[in-house]
Amino acid sequence: MNFFIRIFIVYFIINTLSFANEVKVFNFTENELSILEVRKVRGADNKTVYTLGSNNNGNFLKAVADNAASGLGKEVKINLNKTPFINITWKIEEDLAGIKEDTKKGHDFSARVFAVKKTGATPLSNRAINYVFSSNSDIGSNWPSPYTKKSMDNVLSTTKNNFNEWVTVKANVKEDFKRFHNLDVNELDGLAIMSDTDNSKKKAVAYYQNIYFSAE
Repeated sequence: MNFFIRIFIVYFIINTLSFANEVKVFNFTENELSILEVRKVRGADNKTVYTLGSNNNGNFLKAVADNAASGLGKEVKINLNKTPFINITWKIEEDLAGIKEDTKKGHDFSARVFAVKKTGATPLSNRAINYVFSSNSDIGSNWPSPYTKKSMDNVLSTTKNNFNEWVTVKANVKEDFKRFHNLDVNELDGLAIMSDTDNSKKKAVAYYQNIYFSAE
């Protein structure tokens, strides 16, 4: 289900940590989590539960979605000419095996990160790329969201290869907007995290860490 089409983004311009060629998006701290508003997807029975933790690589966010769908979003300006690559470290502890992710009944993901570009006056006009950790599809698979063609699902990880282990992935967001939406995007407007199981009615457990943009 399309988070940015169905619910509001939390409109908060973040104080990103900017280095020469790197922009960090989420810090996964108590202060940050208290500022962000968790919004449930309309029609979902429950909210996804997000909690914080840490390991040797820093802070992380744990998501438990039990027949639930809600997300955390930030409005953030990312210069895609300088830092076009999104980097995500994530892990799936409990996946959603057997669902058909390109259908409305199966459009759930244990972990996903939305990259959003505003292209009009309302959220319904936004274009999005939904970077997903799939439970069933191969890396490199992609398809339009069954709810709106303005959002593309793009598989960066799969539990068929990496189940219950941390994996780091990278994608060129600028090139992906051109490839999937035929848009020349110079600046990204928003980013969000969501783990959802409201369509399949199953349970998923995921972890997110080190989400940032880089020059290469």
